[in-house]
Amino acid sequence: MPPCDFPEGGTPLSADEAEDLLRCICFKTGPPRITGVELEWFVHELHVPQLTVSTDRLRTAFTTLRSLPLKSALTFEPGGQLELSSPPAASLTECLTTVSADLTAVRTALRAMDLALAGYGIDPWQPPRPRLLHEPRYDAMETYLDRSGPAGRAMMRDSAALQISLDAGYEEPGPLGFARRWRLAHALGPVLIAAFANSPSLHGVRTGLRSTRQQLWSDLDPVRVLAPPLAGDPRAAWAAHVLDTPVMCVRGDDGPWAVPDGLTFRDWLRGGGPRPATRADLDYHVSTLFPPVRPRGHIELRMIDAQPGEDGWIVPLAVTAALFDDPEAAEAVYRAVEPLLDDTGPMAPPRAPLWTAAARDGLTHPALHAAAVTCFELALEALPRVGADTSVRDAVAAFHDRCVVPGRCPADDHLTCVPGASGTSGKDVRT
Repeated sequence: MPPCDFPEGGTPLSADEAEDLLRCICFKTGPPRITGVELEWFVHELHVPQLTVSTDRLRTAFTTLRSLPLKSALTFEPGGQLELSSPPAASLTECLTTVSADLTAVRTALRAMDLALAGYGIDPWQPPRPRLLHEPRYDAMETYLDRSGPAGRAMMRDSAALQISLDAGYEEPGPLGFARRWRLAHALGPVLIAAFANSPSLHGVRTGLRSTRQQLWSDLDPVRVLAPPLAGDPRAAWAAHVLDTPVMCVRGDDGPWAVPDGLTFRDWLRGGGPRPATRADLDYHVSTLFPPVRPRGHIELRMIDAQPGEDGWIVPLAVTAALFDDPEAAEAVYRAVEPLLDDTGPMAPPRAPLWTAAARDGLTHPALHAAAVTCFELALEALPRVGADTSVRDAVAAFHDRCVVPGRCPADDHLTCVPGASGTSGKDVRT
């Protein structure tokens, strides 16, 4: 795409300008070379993780952590989840090295306060936690999501994810072309959900799912969590999807932000909002869309549960980066998973049947199990070619042997060992 010149953030936009802008910025193409990861963690008592950490202790801990000299961005989510967002890294190895060092610093500081990080898609023990962050953004988000049911509050306060960011890829067609990588991300999505499902309970009660977190996300909102149509031009499809999705809120300088009902961004651009929509409003609106794969210049894969153990996050990052950025693996894995792709319409990801099956069944689903075995074998072959060291390859191989081959995922371990999660609720997880 050629360089784009558009109005500054506070200048009103026309509908045509907004659509052209979205087409220009959603996929920034070039050689795939940048990798990033965002890790969310729960903060638990070090010695008795089942005990609730008080709000005051969490706030004190967060104040201490903000003083650490980290390379990753450190933020906190509404339910007290800690998030580390890596800087863009020039290689998988650089990303792993940076985040590992930052995690060591965070864990050391928390340990001095008798606290620890815990990796779960949903906290397996804690009851619903009051929202810790009371800011206009989160107040408006909660008001908006409440209109679709209680899944929004559970997502904000009780869930944690692992998000992987990769370059969009080349403009030209081919295994590393952006259109192919866009489709690959959606085809691979249910395989990643199934392999790394790590949230079989909500508020200490089994839900009958292996990734309750994924199901909560799919239930958030009728439109904003869906993938756009995957056939045709990705830029045009994404631009139309953004403009036709309802606005979550209209930001203001004073007081609560307005939360309109049913106002799409296209309607706002055509004069339907309380004031003219600007470039800054469009940028913010995009940040409130929660599809499983989101183009932000680069591609964000948002469907993976937070992982157990100190280094469990390394495996999904390494596998995904190898499958996307090694040309040989990218071509082979696309041929393997493209038949799984659910394409367009109201059953688009994440509500497509295979995505629902991935959250429920994990790798006990035959098609997902077969695809995962192929994906891990291709990743293991590709990891040396993308520069992964022996420790990373050993971690992926161990997960392959322990979980993928026998058709298990981290959630299966929790179902047998997490106290308080031994019963099945028999009710909809959204309640």
